[in-house]
Amino acid sequence: MLAWVVASFALQSALQLAFAPEAVGAISVSRFRGRNAKIAPKVFIIDMFDSEGDAWNGIPEFNVLEHNITIPGFSSLFPQAHCTKDGSICQLVTGEAEINAASTITALVHSPVFDLKETYFFIAGIAGISPKVGTLGSATFAQFAVQVALQFEFDAREKPANFSTGYVPQGSTSPDEFPQSLYGTEVFAVNDNLRQLAIKMAKTGKLFDDAPSQAYRANYANNSAFAAGAAPPSVVACDTATSDVFWTGDLLGAAFENTTKLFTNGSATYCTTQQEDNATLEALLRGALTGLVDFARVIVMRTASDFDRPFDGQSPAANLFDSGDPGFEISIQNIAAAGVPVVTGIVKEWTSTFKKGIKPTSYIGDIFGTLGGTPSFGPGSIFGGKKAPTKRSLRRRGVRSVVRSV
Repeated sequence: MLAWVVASFALQSALQLAFAPEAVGAISVSRFRGRNAKIAPKVFIIDMFDSEGDAWNGIPEFNVLEHNITIPGFSSLFPQAHCTKDGSICQLVTGEAEINAASTITALVHSPVFDLKETYFFIAGIAGISPKVGTLGSATFAQFAVQVALQFEFDAREKPANFSTGYVPQGSTSPDEFPQSLYGTEVFAVNDNLRQLAIKMAKTGKLFDDAPSQAYRANYANNSAFAAGAAPPSVVACDTATSDVFWTGDLLGAAFENTTKLFTNGSATYCTTQQEDNATLEALLRGALTGLVDFARVIVMRTASDFDRPFDGQSPAANLFDSGDPGFEISIQNIAAAGVPVVTGIVKEWTSTFKKGIKPTSYIGDIFGTLGGTPSFGPGSIFGGKKAPTKRSLRRRGVRSVVRSV
């Protein structure tokens, strides 16, 4: 489970050299765009670390390394956007965890290099997964992203005896009470109609599997609750939990599963665990508020590299440290296996289907209702169902803030 971390650090120097402006295909922005034109990608792939980004290299369908463009504000480890020759497909690597993701996507949204108003943003990374919902190598597509660790926290050894977990929603006094203090990034909902189309396209791909993953999955077959974890990989519609903390174990898995349900009024299905998606979505939402991007054009795909909890008889420590990362390789392979049909499908059907956009029929946006409409989760729109104002500050109404003394 930790192997990808070690590999990531080991490859950083090589990655920087390979993607340096002097690398093959690197060009000046002005030469690629012409004198005044901006690059207007049909699809922008968003990855989080080097192995995810490498998943798109060497595939026959398209080559995102034909043009490599340094973008101010991107991570120092991953300073470039990579695009096909015609600019229809681009890709970037944000760097891992929430701060890196938010910073890079903010830089992208406000870059003068790109016109992103009609671009589809395809978040395509790996994640942990609950064996109650999916398995190693599965490709999951989320409607909801939940920032599960944005809570009060007790060390579990010091929590009140009647608490099921040391996590308590902010402003609340028990784990099962809806948060009384909201920051606005707790929950995002993306376009479910687009998600369903993406799932349909992804299912035309053939997912990879291997013997180590099959052998490890078999450990979950003895528990009927983990039937999905013991099954072969598949394309799954389920939701994602964001936290900078990489957790493991039945207790934390159950706690964040409950948080996911609580924050979404029961609408979301806890499934994958990752470190970036709410941050990426917040940066895109802020861009949408000012008309720079279309939030209805966001797809969230995560392929499963590991389980969020141990099999029966295994300790959480063994699940985290001793599993040997059996699902890592196929999770990377399945980014492209499931993702290429989505990307090429959008490009191929651009004129007939995707240029005009896929109209959402359910709420999209954050827990505040920033883009207009009324969320099906949380306290409802704090802007009265209208789009949030952009020319003046607005004190949050009906959402209590917590002031801390230090």
